[in-house]
Amino acid sequence: MRILSPLILSCAVLFALPIAAQAEAPTPARYGQPVTVTDALSLIERGRQAAAARGFTMAFAVVEPTGELVAFARMEEAPYASSVLAQQKARSAARLRLPTSELETRVQNGRAALLSSDEVLAVGGGVSIVVDGRVVGAFGVSGGTSAQDAEIATAVISLP
Repeated sequence: MRILSPLILSCAVLFALPIAAQAEAPTPARYGQPVTVTDALSLIERGRQAAAARGFTMAFAVVEPTGELVAFARMEEAPYASSVLAQQKARSAARLRLPTSELETRVQNGRAALLSSDEVLAVGGGVSIVVDGRVVGAFGVSGGTSAQDAEIATAVISLP
């Protein structure tokens, strides 16, 4: 029994380390005036161009801070499931004010409780749209790998 106690303690410490070491990303404190349809369509067009330049076929969704859809487009040959996934990623990023790639990292580091909510799609590709420190919506991308979706979403949101 004496051998098991140190072994159990060691296992507990090893499982706790990734959770304790996990850095929390800062989140914008408030929501702002929702993204306009014109701006949403512009983001989708930039996403389409970025995806096409890399040879990806994807779906794009822009939501307001509540997670409600503002605009959506799916490139020809993008997987049909990407239509729903892009919207879910955008909704998660808007409502939680975090990139879905951050949520994915948290789940990989042991925060499995995130998976118990319908509000969370912990797969890269959703990013908040922040204006003057306030979340005004989010942009969701789906059709590639998690990393490809996150790459396109982040690139589009980072453009001036």
